[in-house]
Amino acid sequence: MSTPSPTEVRWLSAGQQAHWRAYLVATARLQDALGRQLERDSDLSLSEYEVLVRLSEAPGRTLRMSLLADELAHSRSRITHTVRRLESAGLVERQACDSDGRGVNCHMTDAGFARLEAAAPGHVQAVRAHLVDVLTDDQLGALGDAMAAVRDALEPA
Repeated sequence: MSTPSPTEVRWLSAGQQAHWRAYLVATARLQDALGRQLERDSDLSLSEYEVLVRLSEAPGRTLRMSLLADELAHSRSRITHTVRRLESAGLVERQACDSDGRGVNCHMTDAGFARLEAAAPGHVQAVRAHLVDVLTDDQLGALGDAMAAVRDALEPA
């Protein structure tokens, strides 16, 4: 894709610019608030919490590392570092993939499930306080629909 010349750029309107900036600031503040709550109350980062959530929802609490990275939209390197921290804490373990000797699975341990169960109530309370209860049901629905459209548009081929 070539870079358009300045005369070809579809610049944002003042309203679009205001919405864009509100999105940037709000998402940064929301991520920060949720991350601080998890660190303070559960000694987990937001990324670590999300890994544990995905594993808790998977059959046998196990997912292939590559699938875990894809589901969380993280790079393979980032997911490897996150899983390494969780593994050091005894919350997950990596295992060779039975169906493919080249693959690696990530399995949540009982200690990981217990940590997630302990962290979840505070995290849900923070999500409610900082997002869900701040918006009307219509606004939350519109936000979910809008972010799903963006997610789908950016889905890797």
